[in-house]
Amino acid sequence: MKQLIRHMRFINQILLIILLFLITSCTNKNAMKPEDFKDKKPRLIIEEYLSGNVKAWGVLQNRSGKVTRQFSADLNGTWDGSQLILKEKFNWDDGEIQYREWTIKKIDKHKYEGTAGDVVGKAIGYSYGPAFKFEYVLLVPVKGKELKITFDDWIFKQDDRVAINRATMTKFGFKVAELTVVFVKD
Repeated sequence: MKQLIRHMRFINQILLIILLFLITSCTNKNAMKPEDFKDKKPRLIIEEYLSGNVKAWGVLQNRSGKVTRQFSADLNGTWDGSQLILKEKFNWDDGEIQYREWTIKKIDKHKYEGTAGDVVGKAIGYSYGPAFKFEYVLLVPVKGKELKITFDDWIFKQDDRVAINRATMTKFGFKVAELTVVFVKD
């Protein structure tokens, strides 16, 4: 009897692992792709838009949609013809000040790679029409630990001055937060 119970527990564990794998590996064939925006305007050329001074305001929402933090940010970018150095300063509503410096290299007309001190590996970017998609893993401090959070980041240019950013943050394939940011170029 004990052996049967152990066997049933083992089977349940295997089924749970398979179920979790299926849930996290399912892809939505109707998901938005950067190429969906190739013929739309205005065109967002990220190295041009983020060169110079840009102001930003944003809200962070937990997985149920509750706003948990707000911030303002100052961005300053310098484009040297092949890479963008983007310095960011975030002023969070709880008094925290956070800095990040990106190095974003243009690979070709549509593809970019980026690095920053708190980014694991390389960020991959795609630019089509008014949309810029940036995918990366960020080390996020939570309760004294650094968690690896995957960002699916979309920036949409509205006009010459305004762009809107929506980012979905996931861990193990599950949404943990969302970020909404409005950028205004000086």
